[in-house]
Amino acid sequence: MSQTKKAYHRFGFVERMEHFFMLLSFTLLAITGLPQKYPDNALSRFVLVGLGGVENTRSVHHISAIVLIALSIFHIFYVAYKVLVLRRRLTMLPSFSDVRDFIQQVAYNLGLSKTRPAMDRYNFGEKIEYWAVVWGTVIMAITGYMLWNPIATTRVLPGEMIPAAKAAHGAEAVLAVLSILTWHFYHVHLKYFNRSMFTGKLSRHEMEEEHMGELQRIQAGQERPLPPPPTLWKRTRLFLPVAGLLAALFLIFTYRFFTVEQTAITTLPPRQVVDAYSPRAKPPLPTATPGAQISGAALPRVLPLEAARIPPQIRSHPLDEARSDCQLCHQPYSMVAPAPLDHLDLENAGCTRCHTLSEEVAKP
Repeated sequence: MSQTKKAYHRFGFVERMEHFFMLLSFTLLAITGLPQKYPDNALSRFVLVGLGGVENTRSVHHISAIVLIALSIFHIFYVAYKVLVLRRRLTMLPSFSDVRDFIQQVAYNLGLSKTRPAMDRYNFGEKIEYWAVVWGTVIMAITGYMLWNPIATTRVLPGEMIPAAKAAHGAEAVLAVLSILTWHFYHVHLKYFNRSMFTGKLSRHEMEEEHMGELQRIQAGQERPLPPPPTLWKRTRLFLPVAGLLAALFLIFTYRFFTVEQTAITTLPPRQVVDAYSPRAKPPLPTATPGAQISGAALPRVLPLEAARIPPQIRSHPLDEARSDCQLCHQPYSMVAPAPLDHLDLENAGCTRCHTLSEEVAKP
């Protein structure tokens, strides 16, 4: 194989699986999270309806968050294994050489320098993106917990922290999505299509472009080899029990993290059905004395407040000698069974236009 076509190992199976689950969980979190932040958007409504409503959307969002947190815990132990057992360098830690590489890269892009910086296994751009993911995951986990468990949160923090967590959670989500769609997509897919997360390898040309420092170290034989099998097995036997115990504690904490309360609704006291309005019992209306004549001039022109609140009651009754005058009981200012105020100018003859008499009077 020629030097130009030679491929160099970049990522192993574990790193590629980490990237796959990160890609999966992040994508689902973005798809289910942004519609909740912008529910009035047409695309958001399409997603919410397509997922069967906001409750299903939240369930998918929560499951994706669990996957992301579990992946983060696994990544911590995997890095510890590589450092403590395999004795690998912490190549993602920022260093002064990153500042020097950044300045030289800017000078090269502006035409002020003819040579690219000889960057190491991870260049300054990849380190910035990595630590941005770490920072964003921490922020999203903390604020997500506060929003997922608001009652438990407000037991130790003031209630104002819930809307503050909502604002921080949404802003960090938008920032993360924009970062992926601009920075990551450009450097990994648009500038040139980096297949190392799928194949695990980089071509010599890609190594010369992005990781010349690592390529020079490989060619000089300065890469640290794996420890011999007996040493590797001895370190592994010491690492696994400690890592297993810590992993169990992490799992217990994670389980408690997600089950401290179900939702802000189901943990409230059961709903009670009460009457929203219960009117007081109305006092019985007085009846008119048969044959009594009441002068309209003697009636008060303004009703008392309690009397004005009593709605008129329309009753059908026969007309006899004692009840031949409708105005006697039903004029608007009557205390017996007052008619509405718009009936003030009506005469007795106009009453039967709307009100029918009882059967015993209607018959001839």
